[in-house]
Amino acid sequence: MSRRRVAVTGLGLVTPHGTDPAAVFGALFEGRSAIRAFSRHTEAGRFDAIGACIDASSWDAIPKELLATTDRCGALALAAAESAIADARLDLPAEDTDRLGVSIGTSLGGALSQESAYAQLFADPASRLSPFTLVRVMYNGPAAHLGMRYRLAGPNLTHSETCASSAVAIGEAARKIQHGEADVMLAGGTEAPFAFVSVKAWAALHVLAPARQENVAATCRPFSRDRNGTVLGEGAAVLVLEEWSRARSRNAQIYAEVLGYAVVNDPHHLTQPSVRAQAHAMSAALSDAALDAPRVDYINAHGTATRRNDETETAAIKQVLGAHAHRVAVSSTKSMHGHLVGAAGALEALVTVLALHNQSLPPTAHLDVPDPALDLDYVPTTGRRSRVHHAMSNSFAVGGTAATLVFRRADT
Repeated sequence: MSRRRVAVTGLGLVTPHGTDPAAVFGALFEGRSAIRAFSRHTEAGRFDAIGACIDASSWDAIPKELLATTDRCGALALAAAESAIADARLDLPAEDTDRLGVSIGTSLGGALSQESAYAQLFADPASRLSPFTLVRVMYNGPAAHLGMRYRLAGPNLTHSETCASSAVAIGEAARKIQHGEADVMLAGGTEAPFAFVSVKAWAALHVLAPARQENVAATCRPFSRDRNGTVLGEGAAVLVLEEWSRARSRNAQIYAEVLGYAVVNDPHHLTQPSVRAQAHAMSAALSDAALDAPRVDYINAHGTATRRNDETETAAIKQVLGAHAHRVAVSSTKSMHGHLVGAAGALEALVTVLALHNQSLPPTAHLDVPDPALDLDYVPTTGRRSRVHHAMSNSFAVGGTAATLVFRRADT
């Protein structure tokens, strides 16, 4: 049986740059950073941080009784999915919901709710927790809520592979459609990492950049000579994936095609990536897409702005693309929206889809002084109009999971 094609027909997000995909892409194209200094107070304590955070509520359309049973990361996912479904113009009451499913990635799950529960118990061991505590902290909470809210009876999947979680969620959702197990999938990721313990744990790993005092917004500087760590961000992104002929028959807007996907393990080290594994993921994804390396026009890099990752990813791109590596555009939008951990792959996949749709490349912001050892075209500081037919999005995780998605422009 031939493999079915997969269209991207809906986009929804909640990010520090806003909730409208076109406006968010416009801000990224202009090189505008959402990274800043802020303070948070949770039940575990008050802390100061540098990151790309969401202050205002973005889920006014979600019923309050539903919000009572979900963590912040679940609320973000619900809001992003609501927008994606509207954008895809899906008439869910008229659908055969046995053929519609959900695939969501998250690294930390309901970290804020879990932290709150621990704080209550440690402060007063006799206290009683909310009966909703379990459903608020469980990792499959966001996917479960989406399935229940929209009465979807197809596959319901949750993936947790740290920084690659939502790239894997999208790739596995595409496979469900390709193999005929579903016709439509809500696929993406969500993360609300600004819990006291989560921020302290990331800091203890020594991968977070200290604030750049003269310009806090420019703290995350991928591929720069003076890069010194990543910056956390929060948010959610959901893509509507749909079987191609079905999307065409209902005259849906098709943003792009999911052409290829691969996920592999890096057994080298828990936190230090290897060139071999990253190259393996990219090569396998290109093979899955039946795409020759010289046809790649753009790569949305994992690009964390840590010393090791940027060097490793650059070397891996060179290994896979050969001489073409110096002709392909590569950028890291983490420089502006931060590292969304479990939601990073989904947001960056959405940005990659819009790069194809808009024929525009988002930049690597703040790349004023490139590292001379890193010599690819990183689209420095501001965006660029360009003909883009095929693009890749890389997500390389703490713990070893390496995933790559390949997209094709819809009219190619």
